[in-house]
Amino acid sequence: MTFETVIGLEIHAELATKSKIYCSCSTAFGADVNTQTCPICTGMPGVLPVLNKKVVDYAITAGLAMNCEITEYGKQDRKNYFYPDLPKAYQTSQYDMPICKNGYLDVEVDGAIKRIGITRIHIEEDAGKLIHDGLRGASLVDYNRCGVPLIEIVSQPDLSSAEDVEVYLERLKMLLRYAKVAECEMSHGTMRCDVNLSVRPEGSDKLGVRTEMKNMNSLSAIVRAIEYETARHIDAIERHTEMLVQETRRWDDVKRRTFPMRNKETAADYRYFPDPNLMPIVIDDEWLEEIKAKKPVAVDEKAEEYSAVGISDKEIAMLLSNHKLMSLLDDTVALGCNPKDTASWILTDCAGILRKDGKTLNELEVTAETLSTIIKMVDSGKINRNAGKKILIAVVEENVDPVAYCKEKGLDKQFDSSAIESVIDKVISENPKAIEDYNNGKVKAAQALFGACMKELRGAGDPAVIKELLEKKLSK
Repeated sequence: MTFETVIGLEIHAELATKSKIYCSCSTAFGADVNTQTCPICTGMPGVLPVLNKKVVDYAITAGLAMNCEITEYGKQDRKNYFYPDLPKAYQTSQYDMPICKNGYLDVEVDGAIKRIGITRIHIEEDAGKLIHDGLRGASLVDYNRCGVPLIEIVSQPDLSSAEDVEVYLERLKMLLRYAKVAECEMSHGTMRCDVNLSVRPEGSDKLGVRTEMKNMNSLSAIVRAIEYETARHIDAIERHTEMLVQETRRWDDVKRRTFPMRNKETAADYRYFPDPNLMPIVIDDEWLEEIKAKKPVAVDEKAEEYSAVGISDKEIAMLLSNHKLMSLLDDTVALGCNPKDTASWILTDCAGILRKDGKTLNELEVTAETLSTIIKMVDSGKINRNAGKKILIAVVEENVDPVAYCKEKGLDKQFDSSAIESVIDKVISENPKAIEDYNNGKVKAAQALFGACMKELRGAGDPAVIKELLEKKLSK
C-alpha cells in the first residue's frame, strides 16, 4: 500500500519590537539571565499589562504579506497550563478571535506552484527558557524571554513532505524578514516550529492519527524529524510495530528519533477565557490603511527589480532575507552607484572580510555613504579595484574614513600614471638580466618584470595600465 504524509505547521516567530508585549522590558537577545524582567512579565500579583501597539502593527503586516483577512475586532485570552517557564501559570494568547485568518502562501516545489493555506495568525507572549544543568541535576529558568511578543502562524495540513516544509519555511522566513517584522533566527530560538504529522493511504480523504513535534528550531532537524516520524507511522500501520496515539513528541537530534512527551492537549485542557485585564483590539479602516501605506513593495516585485539590473538569483535570495543588507544596497544605489556592482561589494567583498574574522554579514556595520564613497573612487578611476578593497577592509575592521585612509596610504598616488612610470623605470634599472633576456626573445622575462612592478606597487596599480606602460618602455 502507498501512503501519503499530511503535515501542518504551527510557527512561532518572535517579533522585532524593542520592548515586550505588555511591558517596557527589552527584547534584546543575549543579555545575562533574568536581567530583562519586571513584575509584569514575571506575573507578579496585582500588576496590569498594557498591550504594545507595535505588536499588532507587525501582526497585521505579516497577515497582509500572507494574503490574510484582517479582523476588525479581536480579543486576548488566557491559555492556562502549569509549567516552570510560565510564572503566571497561563499564557496570554488569542483563541477564537485572531488578528489574521484565511490566508495563503504560494511556494514553488519541483517547478510547480503549491498553495499552502494559512488558517490564522495570532499574537501571544513567549514563555521563559529552561536551562538544564546536568552537573547539578537541576533545571534553571531564565525569564528574559517571558513576555517577548510572538505571532503564531498556523497552516492548513497542505504540506506533504519534508521538502514542502523546507521550501515553505524558507519562504516564510524571507517574507517576515523582508517586511522587517521578525528576524527569524532559528539558532537563537526567535523562530520555532511545531510539526503536526499523520499518514494515510494515498487518495484517502480521512486523516490518520496525528502526532506533534514541539519547539523545533533547526531546519535540518525538522527535515530529519519528518522523515523519521513518517517512517514510524507507516511501520506502525503496515507492520503493527506499535499503537499510534495522538500525542506530543520530542525530537532527539543526537539519537535521530522522537520520544513521547505527553498526550496531545485539546482546547478544553487549556480552559481558555478572555483576559479581563486587556481591552479588545479594534482595528478600524484608518489604522489598517496606515499599515498598508507603510507596507513594502511585494517581495516578488522586489526580486524582479533586482533581477532586471543583473543581480543573480542567489544574491537576490540573500538580500530579500536580510533587510539590513537590502537597505544598505538600496541606499547605496540611491547615492548613484551601480546596483549589480554594489551587490558584489556587499555580498562578496564585505562577506569575505567578515568571514576572515569569523563574522557574518549580520555584523556588517558600514553606512551607505561610506560604501558609495569607495565605489565612486573606483568607478571614477581615482583608485583601482584592488585599492578599493584595501580601503574597504580598513573601513570594516577599523571604521576609518575612506578618503582620509586613501590619502594616508597613498593609494590614489599609486594609481597615477607618472608614479607608475617611475616604478617601471626603477624595476628596469634593477633587472638588467631580465632586459637582456627580453631583448633575446624570451617572453617570460616581460612577465617577470610585470610581476616586479606589481610587487613594488603592492597591487595598487591598474594591471592593464602597468602592462601597457611597461610594453612601451621595453619597446624603446
